[in-house]
Amino acid sequence: MSDLVTVEDSGGVRTIRFNRPDKKNALTRAMYTAAAEALESGDGEQSVRVFVLGGQPGVFTAGNDLIDFMEAPPRIGASDMPPVERFMRALLDAKKPVIAEVDGVAVGIGTTLLMHCDLAYASDQAKFKTPFVDLALAPEYASSLLFPARLGRSAASDLLLLGSVWDSDRALQAGLIAGVFPSASLSEKVREIAAALAAKSPAAVRQAKALITSEPESVSDRIVREGGLFADMLQSPEFAEAVGAFMERRKPDFSKFG
Repeated sequence: MSDLVTVEDSGGVRTIRFNRPDKKNALTRAMYTAAAEALESGDGEQSVRVFVLGGQPGVFTAGNDLIDFMEAPPRIGASDMPPVERFMRALLDAKKPVIAEVDGVAVGIGTTLLMHCDLAYASDQAKFKTPFVDLALAPEYASSLLFPARLGRSAASDLLLLGSVWDSDRALQAGLIAGVFPSASLSEKVREIAAALAAKSPAAVRQAKALITSEPESVSDRIVREGGLFADMLQSPEFAEAVGAFMERRKPDFSKFG
């Protein structure tokens, strides 16, 4: 695995960090491959419950390394999948929750990937920018679909057409991120959130994520689908542990479940 991406497992949380601060964590093909491998392998490991995706203090990522990018321009959807698409799909397809930790600049894919994370938290020093039009390029990573759906058309156009720079307060107000913390405490706060999530029923967390990210359907159909899953999960050993813990006035222990 590239040393430009670090991977650490602790307490059910796999933390994946871009580690090229001298280049503002500009992403190369090797970095995309390493990050994709960390997501793909962690999704199949019982000990990994939650992913955290971050950078280094003061910098999340400046987006694609343009020199590396131009050496092998990616064609998304090609039979020979480029590393950036492998990373995109690994993040998109992750069955376990992914939390983004954004400190400093988040340019291009550094912002668009947030649409594919389950939770995103930023420091008070974070800056978000999607300069695709400024570079004479089209939007990427389904941002032209997901930004208007989540942020509204005007906010999406402010990012994708004007290429405006958003600070963390604007990103929080728009719903791009879930919370803002001081830069000095961001990593600690995200670790606490990730640990709390990792301690929950893994099957219930995965199922809730699958429902949240599934394709739209009618309210009636969703009620029926949720109801079927709810009934099935009433028979699960994880539910039995949750009820037992409630009756015994203790915290549930889901550590033995995968």
